[in-house]
Amino acid sequence: MRRKKRYFPAYPGDPSPISIVVKHRLTFSEVDALAIAWHGHYPRFFELAHTELMRKVGLTYEAYKQHDVGAPIVQCHVDYFAPLLLDEEFSIRAELHWSDGARLNVSYTVQGADGRIAGTGYTVQMFFNVYTHEPYILPPPLVAEIWQHWQHGEIQ
Repeated sequence: MRRKKRYFPAYPGDPSPISIVVKHRLTFSEVDALAIAWHGHYPRFFELAHTELMRKVGLTYEAYKQHDVGAPIVQCHVDYFAPLLLDEEFSIRAELHWSDGARLNVSYTVQGADGRIAGTGYTVQMFFNVYTHEPYILPPPLVAEIWQHWQHGEIQ
């Protein structure tokens, strides 16, 4: 079955995921000839929620720049379940899942106005130094500090 309850495993002692929900109205430029959301826009929908989630935890583009850290996406996956219709307001939930490694695991749920699940998916990002291009094995200091706050329940 392609519908998964979880994309990322949780282990005893891991802090709960950090989540955020954003709303968006499907515009004319985001639909196909059938007036439904074009499948290729789902990663962009994910990015709308991802940006706010990263703002919530303090991993903004400005913070990355100040700490010489990059975090490119190395995986993006989408599962489609039901269409979104032109002019429909829908929500995108993004959840940051705990990882001890130098990576960001984020899952997404796109939900239609009536509550149906239109799609789910995930992204994985890996950290690297933007000047040396060396990957981080452990979270860079910027991320390690934020993770410490997360472990102590200061970010939810």
